[in-house]
Amino acid sequence: MTSNQPLPRGLTSLIPDARAQATPGERAASQLLHLREATVPVPVLAAAAELIAPQLKDPDPATQEAAAAVHALLVAAIEGAAPDR
Repeated sequence: MTSNQPLPRGLTSLIPDARAQATPGERAASQLLHLREATVPVPVLAAAAELIAPQLKDPDPATQEAAAAVHALLVAAIEGAAPDR
């Protein structure tokens, strides 16, 4: 079976998403359910926190909620990182 739809790219292509026409908030919530643990350098965490910060003011409440949860986890991970990282 073939499709003319372009293939997903980037990190979102690695995260299952059952509904292609979902709202940004629904996609964020779905993706967060699959994220349990990751090990990355602190500068990557800091960059991720900066990138997600604008979503804290998104008009979609589900997006705001998901962004706030992820942002809080990123900040906690940064603050809890060992000084030698």
